[in-house]
Amino acid sequence: MNSTFARSGRTRPASAIEGTTLLPPPSRRGGRAGLRRDSAVTALAITGILGHLALHFFVHSSERVYNLPLYVVLVVGGAPLLVVLTRKCMAREFGSDLLAGISIVVATIQAEYLTGSIIVLMLSGGSTLEEYSSRRASGVLDALAKRMPQIAHRKRGEHPVDVALQDIRIGDTLVVYPHEVCPTDGQVIKGHGRMNEAFLTGEPFEMSKAPGARVISGALNGETALTIRADKLPIDSRYARIMRVMEETQQRRPRLRRLGDKLGAWYTPLAVTIALLAWLVTRESHRFLAVLVIATPCPLLLAIPVAVIGAVSIAARRGIIVKNPALLEQIDSCRTFIFDKTGTLTYGRPSLLDIECAPGIAELDLLGKAASVERYSKHPLGIAIVEAAERAGLELEPVSEIHEPPGAGLWGMVGGEKILITGRDKLPEEIPGLPAMSGGLECLVCLDGKFAGLFRFRDEPRPGARNFLEHLKPRHGITRLVLVSGDRPPEVKHLAGQVGIEEIHAAKSPEEKVEIVRAETERNATVFVGDGINDAPAMQAATVGVALGQTSDIVAEAADAVVLDSSLSKVDELIHIGRRMKRIALESAVGGIALSLTGMAAATLGWLRPIEGAIAQEVIDLLAVLNAVRVSIPSRHLTDY
Repeated sequence: MNSTFARSGRTRPASAIEGTTLLPPPSRRGGRAGLRRDSAVTALAITGILGHLALHFFVHSSERVYNLPLYVVLVVGGAPLLVVLTRKCMAREFGSDLLAGISIVVATIQAEYLTGSIIVLMLSGGSTLEEYSSRRASGVLDALAKRMPQIAHRKRGEHPVDVALQDIRIGDTLVVYPHEVCPTDGQVIKGHGRMNEAFLTGEPFEMSKAPGARVISGALNGETALTIRADKLPIDSRYARIMRVMEETQQRRPRLRRLGDKLGAWYTPLAVTIALLAWLVTRESHRFLAVLVIATPCPLLLAIPVAVIGAVSIAARRGIIVKNPALLEQIDSCRTFIFDKTGTLTYGRPSLLDIECAPGIAELDLLGKAASVERYSKHPLGIAIVEAAERAGLELEPVSEIHEPPGAGLWGMVGGEKILITGRDKLPEEIPGLPAMSGGLECLVCLDGKFAGLFRFRDEPRPGARNFLEHLKPRHGITRLVLVSGDRPPEVKHLAGQVGIEEIHAAKSPEEKVEIVRAETERNATVFVGDGINDAPAMQAATVGVALGQTSDIVAEAADAVVLDSSLSKVDELIHIGRRMKRIALESAVGGIALSLTGMAAATLGWLRPIEGAIAQEVIDLLAVLNAVRVSIPSRHLTDY
């Protein structure tokens, strides 16, 4: 965050994540429709295989009759798969699932209908598992999405009329009844009350509302009806954009999955070559099919995605939203950590230390007026002012108007006086009588355009910050710790000495932060940890960007992961989750390939027939997936400090 918490463009804690439609996003292979389709093919394959076995062993029907269920499986389930694989071949995409397609074709040609049906079951069942796991992994955010109301109460004349959410337009007047969820972002135009804006963190955070106050979608209204003016379409509101995280998480293919494709790129021709050699040397075409069947690389197709999904899921359960799963592989390889100062290594919750009043202004009177206005804001300095007033036992005065225009601070009307609270560099005009600038955090208070007082604050470091930083080098091989801040050098140096960082960059603009991060990233892979809107460009320039707490929407868009409760210990957990996921995913993939190669050797020697190879491959798949599922099992060792 920038210097003095800049009451200019005050960085607001907001929904940590923005941006998408109001409906749950599709999963990677086609959403609910894809899941239903894969599930239907899986059910068809199971039914067909069981029907074939029943007709063959219990009814003792003819070969044409007991193979009929398998014909249905191959035509209905296998043919669409072959169409997809043919398109991939035409596009020169020779992935690891190509082996399965070749195996189905060869099995059908050689009248090994049961083998071909088992391969169809193998692929459709794997897709079903991945789809189901994907939906389970995003269950934490699904629950948030379900809270969004489907209707709003729009005023036309004197009486509200219920309308669908998609019919709301900017400028509409809406009524939010008691205990209802606010349908979109807007501004209160009538009524006084409170709203709980803890829809993302689960922690109580109620904000007073008066005419002029901002409201955000997803906030739960209190016991008083509020009339608001819609400033955004519901589809563009903060709460709706939470869904974009789910969509991005499911659509972005992590680097480990690409590694699986690279393994498949050499594994596929190797398997085909071994199968052809087995056929040419022995003159037995069944060995060609047996090798291909057991070579089907489902450990690559299933184990790695299951491991990634499990890591995303366990991170979500621990309050970490992983937007870009690729960071799970990258974060443990980073050797430089770069930190923002305010709200990252400090709480971002300064305390009021001193009030310097203009002549004729009483300190408690000024504090009471300022707190009366600040209770309608959740800026860190405003919270400190309200807390100081509560400790002093002051009774807050009613506010008739409240406004917080971007970049201009906060102002309101209290007892007929206009109170402006802002930063020194954002005063609308030159005001005489201002005290000289000193170190530390500050904000100015003006009454009816005249300087009334200066509030000074101190933001203390997090108690665990020093221990966290000291453990990074011995435990995670971190070689460089860097502090980059827009605050003044005295404040930055003071904080760096308290937490144990030697390399600092103070008074840096967002553009300068980006250049620093880029230079560090050219030397080593970097992790940037921040929380303010000024951190977004630097976060994108780093190898991995981590946003802490209820950060601004822009920061959350730039981050690879969002830690919901602003805890540095959660950053340590994220490193351990990524390390554990990478290890288990590679165990599953490489171990599965090793078992498949062993099976290929057995099939080449004639020890496995095609049907036996298909069964053996199913066992290998099961072992690889079960090992990958271990990622989603909570571990006691996800932090080491």
